[in-house]
Amino acid sequence: MLAEIITIGDEILIGQIVDTNSAWMATHLNGVGVRVKQISSVSDDKQHILNALAEAHKRADVILITGGLGPTKDDITKKTLAEYFGVGFRSDETALENVKQIFAKYNRPLLDVNIQQAEVPENCEVIYNGNGTAPGMWFDYDGKIYISMPGVPFEMQYMMQETVIPKLEQKFQLPKVIHRTILTVGEGESFLAERIADIENSLPPTIKLAYLPKLGQVRLRLSGYEDKTGDLQKQIDYYTALLVERAGKIVVAQEDIPLEQAILNKMAARNLTLSVAESCTGGYISHLFTQHAGSSQVFFGGAVSYSYELKESILGVKNETLWQYGAVSEPTVTEMVFGALLNFKSDYAIAVTGIAGPGGGMPDKPVGTVWIGVAGGGKSLIKKFTFGSKRIQNIERTAITALGMLNTLLTEVD
Repeated sequence: MLAEIITIGDEILIGQIVDTNSAWMATHLNGVGVRVKQISSVSDDKQHILNALAEAHKRADVILITGGLGPTKDDITKKTLAEYFGVGFRSDETALENVKQIFAKYNRPLLDVNIQQAEVPENCEVIYNGNGTAPGMWFDYDGKIYISMPGVPFEMQYMMQETVIPKLEQKFQLPKVIHRTILTVGEGESFLAERIADIENSLPPTIKLAYLPKLGQVRLRLSGYEDKTGDLQKQIDYYTALLVERAGKIVVAQEDIPLEQAILNKMAARNLTLSVAESCTGGYISHLFTQHAGSSQVFFGGAVSYSYELKESILGVKNETLWQYGAVSEPTVTEMVFGALLNFKSDYAIAVTGIAGPGGGMPDKPVGTVWIGVAGGGKSLIKKFTFGSKRIQNIERTAITALGMLNTLLTEVD
């Protein structure tokens, strides 16, 4: 079963908004055994949309469309679909009642343009919109399924979960897809690939290995579609175990979750706590942790200590250390991390200090120079890194590297 996703809207093509819909849909389609063949973004232009629909018809069994269903003149998807299928319009009573209820709820006048939201192409089956006025539409045409949904993410997601995916599962006998993800940190993609080359070469044709690199991390994903033998799960489990054993200490998790979530889970399982002392990352490490529900079980908090004064008063860094060695130095980051342990009373701590850039570099400390310290459990790791000249990348690399070092420390006490 092959699918194609088409997102419609000039705002996507000019970069005004990021197309998150396609990634979300692809993930959930893949989860039920539907393979996405292609993803396209097209402008709010009738001929462009018509061409995209015709091309998708040649490639895919299911075509999913988002965007262009609003009440304004630039929303032309519905009219273009009617032209593509060669049909007129009808007013759908269920969709109209939904529009009326929404406007009554907020005590707003119901305009003609809002009533027109309930008008749909004659050949469609309406998909109820529980979060907005524009109904979704399901078309069974020439042996292919076309599904049109609003571009608003939470409206589309509701329709996909409540209606679209269940209907696809009911209509087609979809194969079971199995994924296993291994999250690693601290080793580059090419080095990791060389280390596991013999295992990758031994994989059967039914199992594919993908490398998903991201700033200091690599996700290894084993994937396959279940066949009649029914032993795919056992095979994937077997090769997962081989890869985990070979990768060793750089493995953080055997599930597809963010690195910081894996760290939180590992520490929560051991009833360990964590604090941070951030300088060049400006609170980014704290943000990574606190965006996850339940992080307070592990994460105490910490200090964003940019200035010398805060490093001294909050973390207990000695004045002479700062003036003799500077804020970006091994002695300073060492005192920062142990100051965090002492003052915040956590089991483990992370400290970072560096020159994120683009200015502030010196001959002996160029932009991208970062010192990272992690400590706890009677052990510590203090390391110097020289990243690049891009500020945002330096902040992200510092955070990910610090988390990797913390994972190393946690792994050493396993």
